[in-house]
Amino acid sequence: MNGARPKPHHAGHRERLRDRARGAGLAHLPDYELLELFLFRSQPQGDVKPIAKALLARFGSLAAVLAASVENLMTVRAEDARGRTKAVGAETALDLAALHEVARRVALEEAGRRTVISSWTALLAYVRLSLQHEPREQFRVLYLDNRNQLILDEIQNRGTVDHAPVYPREVVRRALELSAKAMIIVHNHPSGDPTPSRPDIDMTRQVIEAAGALGLSVHDHLVVGRDGVASFKQLGLM
Repeated sequence: MNGARPKPHHAGHRERLRDRARGAGLAHLPDYELLELFLFRSQPQGDVKPIAKALLARFGSLAAVLAASVENLMTVRAEDARGRTKAVGAETALDLAALHEVARRVALEEAGRRTVISSWTALLAYVRLSLQHEPREQFRVLYLDNRNQLILDEIQNRGTVDHAPVYPREVVRRALELSAKAMIIVHNHPSGDPTPSRPDIDMTRQVIEAAGALGLSVHDHLVVGRDGVASFKQLGLM
């Protein structure tokens, strides 16, 4: 025996994982290994697999990890094979949040590049990415021009876990400021169930009435939850 210290079990793992990603393609990697590849950037030393798995266990899915706030990400910790605690850290949390923002903007480009109403799939993908894992209610309005192309996606209000105040006159006033001709209302249900509530239905009717008085159209109201997206128009509620 030469007394040399044994190499840690993860020695060479990073390069092997990169080789597999280059060879078989990223699509073949499980979620935790995709996270590992990203964590290598902000945590250049040590084994990041426990952190990747801890993130998925804590938030439940890759999409939920990326949608988590920086503050919540920084609370995640995991033990490596030697029993040492490793934390996500501020730099890693910011990197993950930035990756989610990149994905959101790409989805927004896809939704805004074509007519929103005819690009239903892109629209649903965008609103789900933006709101599916939000921990508090958020009320947004997609303002559209006369060709139904997106002018602006604006957060009108943020609320609690089950309520975000809505002011129909403010929604319409903002449409006039933007010279919008139509709008799509969007909000989320943090409970996960997108089924519209009675207050949702009443508020939607108030916005439609206020908009109609000024010649503006409300094309739909989308309620986003982890279980899917509910469309008021498809449900016959408007």
